[in-house]
Amino acid sequence: MSEKINKVVLAYSGGLDTSVILKWLIETYHCEVVAFSADIGQKDDLVQIEKNALNTGASKVYIDDLKETFVKDYVFPAFRANAIYEDQYLLGTSIARPLIAKRQMEIARIERAEAVSHGATGKGNDQVRFELTYLSIDPHIKIIAPWREWDLTSRTALMAFAKNHGIQVPTTHAKPYSTDCNLLHISYEGGVLEDPWKPPPEDIFTLTTSPQDAPDEAECIEITFESGDPVAINGERLSPANFLQELNIRGGRNGIGRADFVENRFVGMKSRGVYETPGGTILRVAHRAVESITMDREVMYLRDSLIPKYSKLVYNGFWFSPEMRLIQEMVDRTQKNVSGVVCLELYKGNCRVLGRKSDESLYREDFATFEDDTVYRQKDAEGFIRLNALRLRIQKLLENRR
Repeated sequence: MSEKINKVVLAYSGGLDTSVILKWLIETYHCEVVAFSADIGQKDDLVQIEKNALNTGASKVYIDDLKETFVKDYVFPAFRANAIYEDQYLLGTSIARPLIAKRQMEIARIERAEAVSHGATGKGNDQVRFELTYLSIDPHIKIIAPWREWDLTSRTALMAFAKNHGIQVPTTHAKPYSTDCNLLHISYEGGVLEDPWKPPPEDIFTLTTSPQDAPDEAECIEITFESGDPVAINGERLSPANFLQELNIRGGRNGIGRADFVENRFVGMKSRGVYETPGGTILRVAHRAVESITMDREVMYLRDSLIPKYSKLVYNGFWFSPEMRLIQEMVDRTQKNVSGVVCLELYKGNCRVLGRKSDESLYREDFATFEDDTVYRQKDAEGFIRLNALRLRIQKLLENRR
């Protein structure tokens, strides 16, 4: 950049990349760097993160507790939509990035900073997620993406830079994984995981017990929903963040929520990731179950047809786009009557629905029963079938005439 930059707000996690970036920004741009860390449930030592940022050269450090906002305004809306990318990824990182970037821009305004910076690589999705959010808030903001500028081309090079500058980082050559953690999930990439044939080492998992080592006795829980959002576990009402935290504990100890798959990144390449999403896995199963008795069939089919589009928008970073707002409004309309209780069995990596009930239920036992009933005339099905078969009969008559 030719224009002088005096102050930058850096999205700072305290990990290898952003720790090196903080020092690199100061040395390269001779500017003041304000570090910002969002507490979204990653269980980091926030006091140590602040200390490390200041020791590395940050002029100021913001550490904001955004856990409730994250779950209430980002996780729950996505789960009302049953969002899942490529049928496997519950979007833990994707959902968090727009929240972090939005708050980062608010701090940039408070600090009167000319630029913002992030630690996303030029190969990944996060650079898009961060920067689409930045530009949707301020079309003129300057963005510094070090991975697209510097000559530090590997994590090995970053570790050497950190060592030479006396920067304390958690990454080691023995565990060179890139991880992202929040209240919804933890992800792992890099290292041995770059070979899609090799299984993930058991020692990388932190949120979930191995299903083989999970308790031999099943755990049953009840989740209560109101208008599409979960509000209680076993009758105890919890705040959004506390709800997800409790569900993570229960899912984790029963080995639920591990995923290992190769996904298609927005930039074009395929990437292998390993994920732990214990609470989110249970929540999606439970939400589907309460919807099954409370949502109109055609409304459900229409909403379900939007799941791939919704999930792709989140994955690709378009959380604050007009099309995203439109789809979210429609999804939320479908959730008006999605209230009830779901009973689930958690057992050795599996989550099984045992029962569901709701005052808004569209399920009528008197219509569905195989026993005698007085509300359904089975003979009506004959005309229904003949009308639906009409086009098939005409097609076959035409073929026979040919």
